[in-house]
Amino acid sequence: MKSREDGNTRLSGEGTEVADSIRVLVVDDHPSMRMGIIALIDSQPGMKVIAEAADGEEAIEVYEDVKPDIVLMDLRMHNMGGAEAILSICRKFPEAKVIVLSTYDLDEDIHRAIQSGAKSYLLKDMPVEEIAGTIRSVFRGEDVLPRQVAERLEERSRRRQLTEREREVLECLIRGRSNKEIARSMCVSDETVKSHFKALFAKLGVRDRTEAAITAIRHGIVHLD
Repeated sequence: MKSREDGNTRLSGEGTEVADSIRVLVVDDHPSMRMGIIALIDSQPGMKVIAEAADGEEAIEVYEDVKPDIVLMDLRMHNMGGAEAILSICRKFPEAKVIVLSTYDLDEDIHRAIQSGAKSYLLKDMPVEEIAGTIRSVFRGEDVLPRQVAERLEERSRRRQLTEREREVLECLIRGRSNKEIARSMCVSDETVKSHFKALFAKLGVRDRTEAAITAIRHGIVHLD
């Protein structure tokens, strides 16, 4: 394999050099974080970072180019996020083994990642031994979820899920829109908006708009960015 370096993508190592290693693609839009992850993986026996990407679109392109054994994918990135990239990669390459490596342990983020095709979900502050162990397990064909991540999914399963309309109302609420503004943007009546709010308050177990916004952000139902 030829080495290639540009602003965001690096391919490194000759085929013979990494033949016996787990070949890893690292995807993260923060250069310093990406470099840290690469150093962490390269320090582990039997692992080698062969490529890196700075967003979801680039990850898809690089995956097609190098066919890594494992992808370590951040979720929240510019241009295209991790969940969308995972879905695209797994649709085209059903054998792909993607592990999310994120700062956030929000249950909706975890759910979206797993639904998109991720084999595991790790947090960046987890011990290096746990991250490396999960990479090896996924490489062997296992789907692995750390206990605290599995607990978040269990918490989500106990919560009544919002409809698409209720999510839309919630997103408008987070943006600071009034009921009248929400009604206009959704082409519905004020009474319909009030009905949606009543339903989502009940599902979220909250009493008012402020609590709904806080709960939505805390669980990752709606992102501020």
